[in-house]
Amino acid sequence: MTAGHERQHLALLRELDELLLQLREWQGLSVAWKPASSLRRNTAAVLERVQSLRVRLDSPLVVATFGGTGTGKSSLVNALVGEEVTASGRQRPTTRRPVLLQHRDLDLTDSGLNLKQVQVCRLESGLLRDVVLIDCPDPDTSEGDSPGSNLAVLREILPYCDVLLYVTTQQKYRSSRIAEELIQAASGCQLVFIQTHADLDSDIRDDWKRQLDDQFLASRIFLVDSRQALLDQQEGRQPAGEFRSLQRFLQEQLGSSRRLAIRRASLTDLLGETLAEGQLAYGELSPHVDRLREVMLELRDELRAEMSAVLTQELLQNRGIWERRLGTAIVDRWGLSPFSALLRLSSGIGGLLASLSFLRARSSVQMALVGAVQGARWLKGVGEQQAETESLNRLSTLGIPDHLLRSASLKISRYRADAGLDRMDQQSGRELDDLRRQLVRMERSFLGDVGQEVDRQISLVAERLTRPVRRWLTELIFLLYPVFVLLRMGHNFFWETCLAPLLGYAEAAAPLLAVEFYIPALFFLVVWCGTGLVAFSSGLRGRLHSSIQDLADRLAEQQLSEGLYPDLEQECDEIDREVQRLTELRQMVNDFRGQLARSQVSLGSLRISGQPDS
Repeated sequence: MTAGHERQHLALLRELDELLLQLREWQGLSVAWKPASSLRRNTAAVLERVQSLRVRLDSPLVVATFGGTGTGKSSLVNALVGEEVTASGRQRPTTRRPVLLQHRDLDLTDSGLNLKQVQVCRLESGLLRDVVLIDCPDPDTSEGDSPGSNLAVLREILPYCDVLLYVTTQQKYRSSRIAEELIQAASGCQLVFIQTHADLDSDIRDDWKRQLDDQFLASRIFLVDSRQALLDQQEGRQPAGEFRSLQRFLQEQLGSSRRLAIRRASLTDLLGETLAEGQLAYGELSPHVDRLREVMLELRDELRAEMSAVLTQELLQNRGIWERRLGTAIVDRWGLSPFSALLRLSSGIGGLLASLSFLRARSSVQMALVGAVQGARWLKGVGEQQAETESLNRLSTLGIPDHLLRSASLKISRYRADAGLDRMDQQSGRELDDLRRQLVRMERSFLGDVGQEVDRQISLVAERLTRPVRRWLTELIFLLYPVFVLLRMGHNFFWETCLAPLLGYAEAAAPLLAVEFYIPALFFLVVWCGTGLVAFSSGLRGRLHSSIQDLADRLAEQQLSEGLYPDLEQECDEIDREVQRLTELRQMVNDFRGQLARSQVSLGSLRISGQPDS
């Protein structure tokens, strides 16, 4: 091996090692998706084959014939080595056992081939200095692929072949059975397309190439007469025509200097084909994965709306408790003022009346009874507070209708199966149980946040209702009537009864306002205060209802923020990353393949999706 050749060899090994390292790292990632699991199994098998090819990167190329019965494979082999070493026949299958032709000085111990299955012939042919030539059995044999059959032996040999000489005739080139076998056999191999029986058949190469173009890259097709070529060589003449071109082509393309390029192309074609099949499978199921994600979002929105309605209903049932708590918060923020005193009076009127009961007590028994009544009222308040807490805690259970859960579980099960994410151990109702367990987990995590959210909302509403402008405007409106009454009383007391007569503005002092004034004034003061409280309470209820609705929406959104199926959503995200990673790996393989220019390797190959034509 020359220094340049050795450097090329080492560079190839480094590039190949890097590519294989990336593939093995990717293969080690577990993704719970059917096509991903299948692709990893296929890739594992390919990597084993790649490793065997890597070991023999610099060993002679293994070239095998491939074609239907009577296509002249054995005659072609004989013509290539220049002597008749295998039996040939045009109308019947002649090769019953693979015939391996090798140079006398070549050792095939490390080739990986099962030499017990083949008939080995050692020759001095110039072609065999660079290649090992195998005359294979027919793929269209009627024996089937039972163990030990010709087809089974053929399929066992093909993985060790670097180049296939695909031989056909005018009668066989349209055979679908042979084409199917070729598609399997050509994986990881380079191809040479040859039409034989040139002395008898018409030239079908143009039509054959059109047929091949759908699945193969065929740079050139040869039309040869193998029998005449062998006869020419036996008589000491150089073969003429296309056969001579075939000889020169094989010598140029299969020489020792081309081994690395051919095997590199074969390795990357093999990997590229496997990844292309995987990407095709991914592409078929990826839309179903996207649809599954859309369905989960739709179900989440549906349950969120239902949850929000339930939360709103639960919260509105405790509106009285909300109002009392909100009133307390407003009074605390309002500060000392006439209207805040009225608010305090209204909220503490029950306690005030209970306190006044003590004034009417005439004995210790009555005092005890009054104390018992007040104690009962206190216990009732504590009970209401506990009921409020239990009600808020009950918000976390939500009580979502079971029919919605069942409908959601059925949809998820169906779309999960369509996306290739159904579990093999899944039993009936498993999705429903998962959904219920997820809701229970959300309820537990949410339980401690409900009270905080309520307190926060009350604090926000109280802050909005006690802003300075609103507070002073409320105080001003509330004080209009009390100020009017005070002014009227002050005018009567100071001016009409005292100052006006003294200053000569009145002949006599006016009488003081009688009870007939104070009773209606007190009555209208009560009406005024009540109206003010009702108006303030109405505004408070409006704010409260809007805040309750906002709180219900926010709590529902918060409770469903992780989704109904967080594990399934995570699997969908992993699938997205898997699809992206596979695309990157395919690009790496294509880049690696692109380093070998088609001008250097003019052999045909299996067409891989995404691979450019030569």
